[in-house]
Amino acid sequence: MSETPPRRPAAFSLDPAPEIPIPTPREPRSFSDLAQVRIEADDELEAEAAAALDAGSPVRARKRGFSFGKLAMGALGAIVSILFGLALDSFIRELFTRADWLGWVAVALSALLLIGVVGVALREALGILRLDTIEREREDGRRAFETDSAAEATDVVARLVALVSSRAETAAGRDRLAALRDDVIDGRDLIRLAERELLLPLDAKARAIVLASAKRVSVVTAVSPRALVDLAFVLFETVRLIRAIAALYGSRPGTIGLVRLVRDVLAHLAVTGSIAVGDSLVSEVVGHGLASRLSAKLGEGVVNGLLTARIGIATMDLCRPLPFLGVQRPRIGDFMSDLTNLGAKRS
Repeated sequence: MSETPPRRPAAFSLDPAPEIPIPTPREPRSFSDLAQVRIEADDELEAEAAAALDAGSPVRARKRGFSFGKLAMGALGAIVSILFGLALDSFIRELFTRADWLGWVAVALSALLLIGVVGVALREALGILRLDTIEREREDGRRAFETDSAAEATDVVARLVALVSSRAETAAGRDRLAALRDDVIDGRDLIRLAERELLLPLDAKARAIVLASAKRVSVVTAVSPRALVDLAFVLFETVRLIRAIAALYGSRPGTIGLVRLVRDVLAHLAVTGSIAVGDSLVSEVVGHGLASRLSAKLGEGVVNGLLTARIGIATMDLCRPLPFLGVQRPRIGDFMSDLTNLGAKRS
C-alpha cells in the first residue's frame, strides 16, 4: 500500500481584514433633549398606528355566534329569574295571610322594584345606543371624507349638528356653519368645516380634562406611600376620565356601556402599540433623563401621568363623532411639559 506524499509548503496571499469602526462615545444628553427625541418617536408611532387604524375597521371585539357558554348563562339567568319570581310570589302571599295591608305594601314595593329595573335597563340600552350612534357617525364621516361625496357629507354634518346641539360650546360654531354651509360645494371641505367649527371647542375641553386627570394621577402616585393606593386611584381616575370624555362628546354611557368602552379603549391601545411604547417610555425617561432632575418617586408619578394621558387620547379617538381628519390629533408630547414642570415644582 503506497503512502501519500506530504504536501510541500506554499505561500498564500490573504485579503486584509475589514476594519470595524469603533463608535465614538456620545456625550450625555440633558433631560429635555432625551424627552424631546423620545416623545417625537412616540408621536410618530402613534400617528402611524392611528392612521392605519382609521383606515380599517374600528376596534371592536369580533362578534361570535352560538356558544355553549352563552347557552349556559342564558339558562342560568332564566332559572334565577323564575326562582326569584316564585320566592316573591310566596312572600307576598304569606304577607296577605298575616294582614291585607302588609300584602298590598309588598305589591306596591314590588311594582316600584319593577319600575326601577325597567328604568335601569332602558338607561343602559340608551347608553349602548348612543355609543353605536357615535361609532356609526365616525365611520360615515370617514367614508364621506375619503369619497368626497357632497350628499353623504351633508347627511353626516346634519347628524353631527344634532349630536352636539346640547353643548353650549358649539353654539357659535353652529351659527357659523349654518352661515357658510351653502358656500361649500365639496364634501371633503364640508367635513373639514364642520370638524373645525363644531368639534374644536370640544377637543379643547377634552384636552383640559385629560391634562387635569394626568396631573391628579401624577401627584397622587408621587406622594402616596403604598402601591395599592396608587393602583386604586389610577383605576378610579381612568374610569372617571373615560366617562367624562364620553359624556363630553355626547355618548353618556351607562354601566354596561362604560365597561364596553373601557374594553374598546384597552383594545385601541393594544392595536396602536401605545402600551408597549409606554413601557419603553418608563424605562428610558425614568432611568436616564428624569432621574437627573426629579426623585424616583416623582419621576414615577410623571410617567403615570403620561400613561393616563395616553388613555385619554385613545378615548378621544373612540368617542369623537368624527375622526381627526382636518384637525391635528393630540399627541403625548402636548402634555409632557406640563407634567414635567409639575414634577419639577414638587421636587
